[in-house]
Amino acid sequence: MKLTKKLARIAPLAVAATLTATACDASGTDNASSSDGRTVVKIALWNYKTTPEFKALIDGFEAKNPGIDVQPVDILADNYPEKVTTMLAGGDTTDVLTMKNVTDYARYATRGQLLPLTGEATALDKASYSGLDDYDLKGKYYALPYRSDFWVLFYNKDMAGKEDLSKLTWDDYAELAKKFTKGSGSDKVYGTYLHIWRSVVQAISSAQTGGDQLGGDYAFFKDQYEMALGLQKEKATLPFSTASSNQITYDSQLTTGKAAMVPMGSWWAAALLAEKAQGKNDINWGMAPMPQVKNDGRTVTFGSPTAFAVNKKAHHADAAKKFVTWASGPEGAAAVAKIGVTPAYTSDKILDTFFSVEGMPSDALSRKAMQPTTVQLEMPVSDKTSDIDQILKEEHEMIMSGEKSVAEGIKEMDGRVKDEVQ
Repeated sequence: MKLTKKLARIAPLAVAATLTATACDASGTDNASSSDGRTVVKIALWNYKTTPEFKALIDGFEAKNPGIDVQPVDILADNYPEKVTTMLAGGDTTDVLTMKNVTDYARYATRGQLLPLTGEATALDKASYSGLDDYDLKGKYYALPYRSDFWVLFYNKDMAGKEDLSKLTWDDYAELAKKFTKGSGSDKVYGTYLHIWRSVVQAISSAQTGGDQLGGDYAFFKDQYEMALGLQKEKATLPFSTASSNQITYDSQLTTGKAAMVPMGSWWAAALLAEKAQGKNDINWGMAPMPQVKNDGRTVTFGSPTAFAVNKKAHHADAAKKFVTWASGPEGAAAVAKIGVTPAYTSDKILDTFFSVEGMPSDALSRKAMQPTTVQLEMPVSDKTSDIDQILKEEHEMIMSGEKSVAEGIKEMDGRVKDEVQ
């Protein structure tokens, strides 16, 4: 998916001149070179100590490039977009910027705050990358993805038994969810769990039907909502209102044996592995491809890439480009695959590395789940994305909680988007 011309109209955020970035690098220094003479490349990222992919990439790159010292500029995850926006507005010279989402990337790129990486992007084997086209800005690239998460179907192998999950339609999925549901009260086991996020219904519907989440006509949501509500009615999934009011986590539903199947992003694999290594769960889990609207041999799902970009005001642009290119390539992919993170670059060798992580399910079905045919961006990017996202979220909650019918909720989405945004 290419970023539309609407990106050029993204209005710059108002940032007061008195604001200054409060991020600090993990080493506490602000030097352009290390004490040992190595070139310093500073990289803005979030939650360094609890996000192991960053350390894996930095350590791997420095081992290959001993003359470069990569220093993290650590920012709290919740504050990251605002901090980076403020840093760039103030002329900050941090060399590498992690692009947490494509919306932020579009904003920075259209403001001229990132160095072009078009030459580096066009040299890549695009067939081996997931998410690369999401950074195509009118034929130019200003970031390269190093990871690309997408949604699959996680499941409890012991509960699923010998059922074939390899080519499920949503009708098949619903029937299995009812079949797997057992017990009552505190012993109740649901056949599936659908988390409260709107993407669980809306983004997958958009990806598999071709519907436009920014278009103002949301009839294509209808079948997916009816399936989800049908599972609630059959008591094959935890009710939306219960999950929302009790702040239920998707992790708890699978790892405590409360649900047999959970559609979720591939990022969850690394968390499940970490929990198991810490003795927090002993679930026998696997992955299957996301169920499909129709069984035509293709696997269509949705997701979001994460990328690195080079600050236009970088102190060491050449060294920064070297890091970004390395991180997004086969060696960077291998570094993150070793810890169970889904890289943007994939090959049979990288998949072998990913599935060789201790505790990672390596069966044929799990491998198939990690090789979808198409991954659509979770939410299209434009200057209207944020406002439309909020409307769709609000109406999603009304439908799933039973406060509005599917028809009423979709009609309200159509009207509100057209009246309030378009």
